[in-house]
Amino acid sequence: RCLASDLTNKNLYSAPQSPDCIINVNLTSIQYETLAVNTKTMQFSSRIKITMEWNDPDLAWTDTAYNFPEIMMPVDAIWTPDLTVDNAISTNVKPVSTDILVKQDGTVQHAIQMYITVVCGINLFTYPFVRDGCPVALNGWSESNCGLRILYGSVSSVGTNRGEWITLSVELNQDKERLDRNYLYVTMSTNPFNTIVTLLLPSALIMLADLGSFALPLEGGKRSSFKITLVLSFTMSLLILTENLPDTGLCSPLIRYHFCFCLIILVLSLLLSMVLSRFSDSGAILPRKRQKPCKSSYINRKDGIKKDEVTAKDASIQKIVTFVENIEKTNEKTKKRHEYASRFDRACFWAYLFLDIVYVICVIGITRTEFCKINNFDFW
Repeated sequence: RCLASDLTNKNLYSAPQSPDCIINVNLTSIQYETLAVNTKTMQFSSRIKITMEWNDPDLAWTDTAYNFPEIMMPVDAIWTPDLTVDNAISTNVKPVSTDILVKQDGTVQHAIQMYITVVCGINLFTYPFVRDGCPVALNGWSESNCGLRILYGSVSSVGTNRGEWITLSVELNQDKERLDRNYLYVTMSTNPFNTIVTLLLPSALIMLADLGSFALPLEGGKRSSFKITLVLSFTMSLLILTENLPDTGLCSPLIRYHFCFCLIILVLSLLLSMVLSRFSDSGAILPRKRQKPCKSSYINRKDGIKKDEVTAKDASIQKIVTFVENIEKTNEKTKKRHEYASRFDRACFWAYLFLDIVYVICVIGITRTEFCKINNFDFW
């Protein structure tokens, strides 16, 4: 304690001075951990545990005065380096311990934990299949030719799986020309299972059900009722699960456009089925006035026989013949309408299937290309 008291009484609260005004700080160990990723605000929080050492000649002692190879001192009794994260919007630095280790030659060993929040434009275009990286510009204070010269040691990551986001790697990148522009490049990806089960799979199944609804008959309104149920189900699922989608940013997720496409196709399919059902039933697409029934009970078109010249028996036979002919004509017209509606319905089915296949191919092709780029180094 006497040695610790003597060193504390020196009041070494300022940085050790050297002829070149540079203090070498060796970061012997850097341990990175991603805590949370907020895709709404494009921010991710992390914890960095850093073990460092530097040399302060004023803290050295000789064997003749004190025969101790190293001692423990309060961390607030001497000067400690200030590390900064250039692209952080929030930084909270805490010492791992309230004590600090000082060796006989003046070497000081210290450990801190940095809780930081960094703004990073993650490319979410292919969400939920996202793989992107963000820089964490970990440097020391410097002004003109004075400041800290950071020497980096080993870099490791812990807690790589945090919910939806997985930390794949943490790499140190150093700029040989600019010593104050070093950063950790954190590569992250998403676990797509939850999004696939809750968003993509239901939308795909609803689209398949809509495709299979073409097997239902046009008559009776069964198909239209089924399609209305599909549209309402899809709309309700979007309203409930839309909060799980990332916010729109520089690279708006393609899945948002996917849901818009599915909803448009479902509504168009519903409208088409309603039009075909009406055409099959009445032979008209738009509503129209019904024709007034003929006043005469029957019309003799071939001979032009007047009503007062035929007998009651002939009139009855003529009525029956006319009635049967009208039924046959009506059945023929109905049959033709059904055939036309059925042909057009089959054509719509194949067009619908072709459109879905082309859409899937286009989506796969777009996701394979580098469609969107974000510059995360604009803070320098």
